[in-house]
Amino acid sequence: MRTDSSPGTLPAREHLPAAPAGTPVLDVVIPVFNEEKDLQPCVRRLHEHLDRTFPYAFRITIADNASTDTTPQVARRLAAEIPEVTTFRLEQKGRGRALRAVWSASDAPVLAYMDVDLSTDLNALLPLVAPLISGHSDLAIGSRLARSSRVVRGPKREFISRAYNLILRGSLRAGFSDAQCGFKAIRRDVAQVLLPLVEDTGWFFDTEMLVLAERAGLRIHEVPVDWVDDPDSTVHIVRTATDDLKGVWRVGRALATGSLPLDRITRPFGDDPRDRDIKDVPKGLARQLVGFCVVGALSTLFYLLLYSGFRVFSGSQTANALALLVSAVANTAANRRLTFGVRGRGGAVRHQAQGLVVFGIGLALTSGSLAALNAATSEPAHSTELAVLVAANLAATVLRFLLFRAWVFPDRREDDAPARTAYDTAPYDTAPRGAAPSGTAPYDTTPHKATPYDTAPYVTTPFRAGEAADGTWPDATLQLQPVRPHDTDSRDIR
Repeated sequence: MRTDSSPGTLPAREHLPAAPAGTPVLDVVIPVFNEEKDLQPCVRRLHEHLDRTFPYAFRITIADNASTDTTPQVARRLAAEIPEVTTFRLEQKGRGRALRAVWSASDAPVLAYMDVDLSTDLNALLPLVAPLISGHSDLAIGSRLARSSRVVRGPKREFISRAYNLILRGSLRAGFSDAQCGFKAIRRDVAQVLLPLVEDTGWFFDTEMLVLAERAGLRIHEVPVDWVDDPDSTVHIVRTATDDLKGVWRVGRALATGSLPLDRITRPFGDDPRDRDIKDVPKGLARQLVGFCVVGALSTLFYLLLYSGFRVFSGSQTANALALLVSAVANTAANRRLTFGVRGRGGAVRHQAQGLVVFGIGLALTSGSLAALNAATSEPAHSTELAVLVAANLAATVLRFLLFRAWVFPDRREDDAPARTAYDTAPYDTAPRGAAPSGTAPYDTTPHKATPYDTAPYVTTPFRAGEAADGTWPDATLQLQPVRPHDTDSRDIR
């Protein structure tokens, strides 16, 4: 599916409306595993900061991941003493699993999380969530690698962090600067459609979420932070790095094959000022020309190398036909994915068949040029042959682009598009959990690609929250996101 013409399933970003008294605008999640020592001072310090500086109602949620010490008792005591604190327990470890469960169950329009050690200066919290409240951005992350950040940590962690982010930039073309800073926020409407696409349940959860959001065209806001390393951190660096590299390979392969339905989380066309129409220029033409030129240049070099190799053991016509055939298949595949943004395997065979027709036209042009050269000179030099072929390929390239754009990969029109489902047209569900707006389909019932989460049993956990205006919230038992019953995460939650 072509994402540049997709209407998107997320509405245009808007400033969040003023919430009624008692309704939290921000839900800050603190995932913990065996943190009986640090949990209480962390929560009290965070609550004091929010109560003093945050202008909206808020909630602090302690996500206990199968702690074996007295962490659950400490969490329950804090929830009983502080109205804005709530807690729930998961019987399986994994930071990603904790965030998925709490964020999926939360009713706050802005969702955030931070590590229990509070390594990040809390003065960055309001700048982190402000762009999400105003409607400017979809996600926000704290960055320890921004120029204005002030970071105190050892050389080993500094090297690992920078090396990991370089790997992300080189392999997944990540544009964000810091994937693993434990200081992030997301709008709830974005989380509802983005989280089902994220498979990881551990430390790679953050990276996978950011990569998918960036590839879908969502806006990620970065905040420079002041950060002090926790010398008592229990993170297993080698094991975490190994699992992260496996995650990079899995996500990279999924993006390369187009198996991720990123069109589900695109914003509507025109939400970004760069999407607005330019007078007398068809939509997407400038970007397609750049992509086509890059692919064409690489295809020409590939073709010339093939021709030179085939020419060693065959005549010029045979070498030209073989080189052009191989390069044409590669050219069509590259233009399909990179230039015209067609994802998935649907229609791939038809596109290649049409590309072969275009190849036939190019073959006629280049073969005719060689025939004319051989008629003029009985034994032309190899350099002369290459010069003639380059000129003929330039002419064929122009024609190829026109045929690709108008015939092989034509722009989709709204009246030619298949009828949309309720998932495509229904506004974001803002009704209370368990109820769907009139005339719309709730998100959970939308058909989508089956994942391990679809067949796993649901886990229900008592979810104690600050008392709402109607007085019913503390006694509510919320149904959390399903988890894999046999999946275990050997890494610590911190």
